[in-house]
Amino acid sequence: MTDPKIPQSAQRDRVRKTVPALVAYTEGVVYGDLWERTDLGKRDRSLVTVAALVATYRPEQLAVHVGRALDNGVTKEELAGLITHLAFYAGWPAAMSGAQVLTEVLEKREA
Repeated sequence: MTDPKIPQSAQRDRVRKTVPALVAYTEGVVYGDLWERTDLGKRDRSLVTVAALVATYRPEQLAVHVGRALDNGVTKEELAGLITHLAFYAGWPAAMSGAQVLTEVLEKREA
């Protein structure tokens, strides 16, 4: 039985046999504890996470968290504004890569 607060992830399922402890920490600590804390709402937590992933150039994780941010009530306009803002603080290449990921996620959702 899966826990409804832990988002499903084909990427995580793919590596589960290879790094079972890492997946267990991801599901138990990151999603089971960190994302459930009440000091920040999930919407704000999503904004912070997307900003961190854009700023540190982590496009492989960004797509999942952009989708989660949209599910948590962050608008596509807010995500676009966040990425544009980060261009001046995290660098143009990181922001352009983030823009590519955002566009791909939005196009998949619209399809």
